[in-house]
Amino acid sequence: MPSIFNITNQTGGIIPRRKVFIRIKNKILGKKYHLGLTFITSAQIKKLNKSYRNKDKPTDILSFPIDKNIGDIYICPAQARIMAKKFDRPYDNFLLFLFIHGCVHLKGYDHGGTMDRIEAKIRKQFKV
Repeated sequence: MPSIFNITNQTGGIIPRRKVFIRIKNKILGKKYHLGLTFITSAQIKKLNKSYRNKDKPTDILSFPIDKNIGDIYICPAQARIMAKKFDRPYDNFLLFLFIHGCVHLKGYDHGGTMDRIEAKIRKQFKV
């Protein structure tokens, strides 16, 4: 069965390494998982962050599980660039770092030791 994965770019910028996103998605969530990955502006993610988390500021990533096998991830490239510099990571690498984090959240994990270990294992496998 082919991967069910829609990538949408609403920013007008270039999104690098699309094929790697597909491989990471399939590794963490499986090929049957329906995933939407949308790259959005700071203004758009700020609205989502306010609506769903009551935080009136932009963020780099938001994950929304819809059901066991369906979810959405929103990444803000502008915020990701800021955070990549803060963590001294190349931008392309940091996008994958965020995506792994979002996928692990969709898998049902919350911040903590177990999530950290799962993410570290996946990052090592994909050289992130």
